[in-house]
Amino acid sequence: MLRKIHDNGLSPEEFFNLDSSELSRALNMPHGCRFEKETRDEAVKRACEEIQLMNRHNIRAYFLLDPDYPVRLSQIPDAPVIIYQLGKTDLDARHIINLVGTRKPTPYGVDFCNNLISDLAVYFPDLIVISGLAFGIDAAAHSAALSSNVATVGVVAHGLNMIYPAVHRDLARSIIQSGGSIVSEYPFGETPYRQRFLERNRIIAALSDVTIVAESDVKGGAMSTANLAFSYSRDVLALPGRISDKLSSGCNMLIRKEKAHLVSCAADVIEVTGWKPLDLNVDTKQRNLFPELEGEPKIIYETLRFSREPMQLDQLHMQTQIPISRLMSDLGEMEFDGIILRHPGNRYSIS
Repeated sequence: MLRKIHDNGLSPEEFFNLDSSELSRALNMPHGCRFEKETRDEAVKRACEEIQLMNRHNIRAYFLLDPDYPVRLSQIPDAPVIIYQLGKTDLDARHIINLVGTRKPTPYGVDFCNNLISDLAVYFPDLIVISGLAFGIDAAAHSAALSSNVATVGVVAHGLNMIYPAVHRDLARSIIQSGGSIVSEYPFGETPYRQRFLERNRIIAALSDVTIVAESDVKGGAMSTANLAFSYSRDVLALPGRISDKLSSGCNMLIRKEKAHLVSCAADVIEVTGWKPLDLNVDTKQRNLFPELEGEPKIIYETLRFSREPMQLDQLHMQTQIPISRLMSDLGEMEFDGIILRHPGNRYSIS
């Protein structure tokens, strides 16, 4: 309706001040379909109350037709008319990703979040990580950003007078104190319910250059965000997993349907987005983020990357499904090239 008002040359003042019949004619609305003056007056009253609350709690509002409305968000057809922000994060920053996934992740998914964000932070100190402040991958993404000293933004499905789930109040406080933000399209007093979580997913997708899914079933909020991002012609990446893992089934499906690029490390994100690293003063170990590996050696490397401890030969065989004879040959060559280290007991890790 806002776009209709704008396209018909009406200002917000005219919309609220014209009588109902004049407004209907100005908007070319059918007979009997009118905005009653009493309804519009009540909306103005609620808006004045909302402004008072915003001023009291240092909340900023962006109006869709204002020049400072977040550019990425304004590009989608269903952009919210107003977006509220608690915090001072630049929502038009150059490098913004969102990271979403299951609410019950495995160590594989959590380690991926930690490694991906810490590696990207080295190359992009201005990185902003967006997620939904929910349990699981969302919380892991926010926490990883805090640990890596980059800003993070939580997009919530309720008014900014509360935090849901309540146990994430401390996390939300840490986000704000570290230069991040909490963002919502809902005014004070609006409570969360199921549909609103789906609605807020479009904001997560639209505020970002790229959506990254780390562990998801074929159904769920993360898949909703990924599909929305794809519909907005934004880059989507998904962490692959074993075909037997239910929590990787959604990611594998996105890759199979060519809705998402495969992501295993920060180098994949940089390749897909075409971003140019801002800080190249990193040490040799950090530069090994980009080993030129293909085929089985790459699978081995990525498996070791997400292991907290050196892995034994039989563990690597089970994880990668590479035959033992070829696995031992690959490991020998990778050790010779300085890519991996061999520890006592035939255990292996990244060098």
